[in-house]
Amino acid sequence: MASDTKQRPVYVISIAAELVDMHPQTLRLYERKGLIRPGRSSGKTRLYSERDIEHLREIRRLTQELGVNLAGVEEVMRLQHELDDMQDEFEQEIERIENEIRAQVAQPLPAPGQVLSAQDRPVYVISIAAELVDMHPQTLRLYERKGLIRPGRSSGKTRLYSERDIEHLREIRRLTQELGVNLAGVEEIMRLRFELDANRGRLEHRIADIQQDITERMTRWRELPAPSGPEDASD
Repeated sequence: MASDTKQRPVYVISIAAELVDMHPQTLRLYERKGLIRPGRSSGKTRLYSERDIEHLREIRRLTQELGVNLAGVEEVMRLQHELDDMQDEFEQEIERIENEIRAQVAQPLPAPGQVLSAQDRPVYVISIAAELVDMHPQTLRLYERKGLIRPGRSSGKTRLYSERDIEHLREIRRLTQELGVNLAGVEEIMRLRFELDANRGRLEHRIADIQQDITERMTRWRELPAPSGPEDASD
């Protein structure tokens, strides 16, 4: 798979540092902070992959271009690693399903659900949402304009907030008040959160679709008539 190539550890620290225009000691610091996760050779030498190089360039963009502090960068990279891990798990699941098809193993699996989850159902008007997160309603409107939250709308165009929106607002408050992340950093973090939520939903539905397809194929195979034996052949 393409992601296998991107994950293959190939660059020693001196080459990786040169590729991203950083000092090797900076790469060691970022590793201690958990911002990057280089591999190791059999002799315990650090080896960096193309994905590590991408992450290092993203860290440089966040710190140098957007002025995001280290706490904000840690949040961004934690989410990025979570996205990477999700993609890896998805590819592994697809491979497992393909193996099931090849082995012709039939298992009844549920069809993908299309009902909006309780967590995503818009239920709170702006005054209640603001009270739940201890913010002014005007602050919620500002965050919406910045794209940090995405409330729903009633048929009368009234803003309605879901439990997930409330979680996001509490996370924004934690980032700004506890970690001192600037607004540019918060925008990056929340963009990744939305991407993570969207990817998780798409991947889960995709896996469910594939599993449903397997079930239908296996059902059709089981219903096929058995092949005729030699005794059934015409003289």
